[in-house]
Amino acid sequence: MMRPTTWLLAAGLGFSTLFVAGYRTDDQPEDPFETPRTVSQTPSTIPLSPNESLKTFRLPKGYHLERVASEPMISEPVALAWDGNARLYVAQMETYMQTVLATGQGQPRSRIMLLEDTNGDGKMDKSSVFVDQLLLPRAILVVGRELLVNETDSYDIYAYRDTNGDGKADTKRPVFQTPKKAFGNVEHQRSGLDWNLDNWIYETIDPIRYRYKNGVLKADTLPTAAGQWGLTHDDYGRLFFSRAASGIAAAGFQINPAYGQLDFPDAFDADFNQVWSAIKTPDVNGGPKTLRSDSTMALFTSICGQSVFRGDRLPKSMAGDYIVAEPVARVIRRANIRNNDGKVRLSNVYRHDEFISSTDMNFRPINTYTGPDGCLYIVDMYRGIIQESTWAQPGSYLYNQIMTKGLDKNIRRGRIYRLVYDGMKPGPKPRMLDEPSRKLVTYLAHSNGWWRDNAQKELIVRNDKTVVPLLKQLALGQPGVVSETPSTLARLHAFWTLEGLDAIDKPLLLSALQDADPEVRKTAVWIGESFVKKNDEAFMAQLEPLKNDGNLDVLAQLLLSLHGSQSGKATAIVRDILNRHSNHEVLAGIESTLRKNEEARKLGSSRLLALNPTDRKRVMEGAQIFNSLCATCHGPQGQGTPTKLAPHLAGKFKLLENREEVIKIMLHGLTGPVDGVTYHEMMPPMGANNDEWIASVLDYVRYDLCMQSFPQMSAGYINNFVLIQPEQVKAIREKTAGRVQPWTWDELIRERDLSRSQQKK
Repeated sequence: MMRPTTWLLAAGLGFSTLFVAGYRTDDQPEDPFETPRTVSQTPSTIPLSPNESLKTFRLPKGYHLERVASEPMISEPVALAWDGNARLYVAQMETYMQTVLATGQGQPRSRIMLLEDTNGDGKMDKSSVFVDQLLLPRAILVVGRELLVNETDSYDIYAYRDTNGDGKADTKRPVFQTPKKAFGNVEHQRSGLDWNLDNWIYETIDPIRYRYKNGVLKADTLPTAAGQWGLTHDDYGRLFFSRAASGIAAAGFQINPAYGQLDFPDAFDADFNQVWSAIKTPDVNGGPKTLRSDSTMALFTSICGQSVFRGDRLPKSMAGDYIVAEPVARVIRRANIRNNDGKVRLSNVYRHDEFISSTDMNFRPINTYTGPDGCLYIVDMYRGIIQESTWAQPGSYLYNQIMTKGLDKNIRRGRIYRLVYDGMKPGPKPRMLDEPSRKLVTYLAHSNGWWRDNAQKELIVRNDKTVVPLLKQLALGQPGVVSETPSTLARLHAFWTLEGLDAIDKPLLLSALQDADPEVRKTAVWIGESFVKKNDEAFMAQLEPLKNDGNLDVLAQLLLSLHGSQSGKATAIVRDILNRHSNHEVLAGIESTLRKNEEARKLGSSRLLALNPTDRKRVMEGAQIFNSLCATCHGPQGQGTPTKLAPHLAGKFKLLENREEVIKIMLHGLTGPVDGVTYHEMMPPMGANNDEWIASVLDYVRYDLCMQSFPQMSAGYINNFVLIQPEQVKAIREKTAGRVQPWTWDELIRERDLSRSQQKK
């Protein structure tokens, strides 16, 4: 699956001793395995029944997987969403890679199933086709009694509802529409629709987020995009993306994407990106060079579908752990999340091992979730081919592996599992859609993060202002709404529910800025950005003492929230924080990120003004595509990545000056050294995208990124710069139609020299 390169939860209230400022600080013992890890060298590719496949899993002692649903009830599942009454919606991409050449993939024949467990045994026993005739649905979100759905090849989002209770949607209405065309193949499109603590709905690939108001989605543009398949958040609203193409399990979690992108190369253990399969893994896009001597995949290549476990029906040691799937390795990674002096770091819980692994060649985990019952859920596409056809063309290593092993024959299956633990009973089924708002307020203090999130969302969707006094009481930490003194998590949800109801008032925030709990102070700064924008004197005066706050997360939020303010008070607070902590890596990184965002915006705007409207639109679309997809390997704004996966492009105009060469690279890919430098990954072919898509990306790279080293370039040169037109891409596509292998740099140079020689004659 897109190399699912592109593709496609913090504890309950009783666990507070495990956390400082919201993240684990203890060194918990590892859960032991019954047997040491071994590698199966003779795995069978023949599909197994769900019961037989369950026997192939290796988990720590006490943990077990249970089948929740499987074929024929479901087929090609990719994403889940529960409504407030625990009915389960399953998005199915039923035309995805039904043949090795993706025959019929663009046909609208996919569905969303609605599943129910009617007897409470944890297994789905009732199903209906909620929506059909969809094009590869990949992003779903329940809002009230409606299901929001985004399909492949579209930015539009529709709300579906079943009004007569037969399990089938009978109404459909748009909640977000745009005339803009969705570029990209299956791998390079959106997933997510994650309603975060801050009441913004986030997605991957595109630099955009949404706010649900009055039944529609209002879009807000972000400085950069981050991530590919899968998106999650923790108890404190910290978002986690992934970058499968560069083998990075988690990204974008240091700061909210509304402020830009800040990542640190040492945010992981030294060997974090190494993966430990229980099975030989020959079907790897990178070929034998990416395998160990025991034929297992050495590094992440298709990491996706992450979650932060926030349930209350597994051991406390799992609370707040990061869970992520690796379908090529057939494993699930579990990692601790720790806050080390303001920097969030991830470490594998098991040394040279994985939390869940399987010897079933068809186990393809692609998504994970915390469920309403407090358990962990895993979506298994259970199929032979997982990579999209762009990376499995005839003649390629992967194509040969697929065909010789018959991986193309296993299609139209799928399983959903839940993880349970000995002696711990899954939690009860919620009935939120049928309960009064006052009852929902009490769920903001629930020990399962799923309940807290969905109670907050439901209260906001109802827009029931009668509960505002209760929410204020809870936010201030006053007992009475719940049976005991409210926890930090309950208070945070109360604050954000008030924010979503437009019921936040200044006295409440001024009180919160002085709270003893740093998470409450941080939240007050975050929510208080509306007062910062107004340069509210009383609010700014209350912010000033926080410049001496002893909590790094509070200081970081001050820098983020005060950025861009024209207030002299805001400037002074920021200056004082940076002067007092001049050597602090995170605070310095935040300041640098915000500054670079502003510089890039100004520099890009000045060059774009020199273009005609048509060319300007194409370059801007290319920027969005690059920052969503290409930046994974080439780095934000083309500055490269610490691991040097691909050439950095900013300021390297000579590298990509020849238009014909760069079009060839985009169409067919590039392998081997580039200009004498060897990189970790090959440039994959992008020819599956249309001519306009390719022209847009190349025009942005050549016109905007490559010119960054020439900020004083004359207006005359800029005006005469020759952009790539879609027609030129079409001509070279036809000229090289028979090519199936990626280019090499030397080969392109030879062709250039030959062409120049012929022109001279």
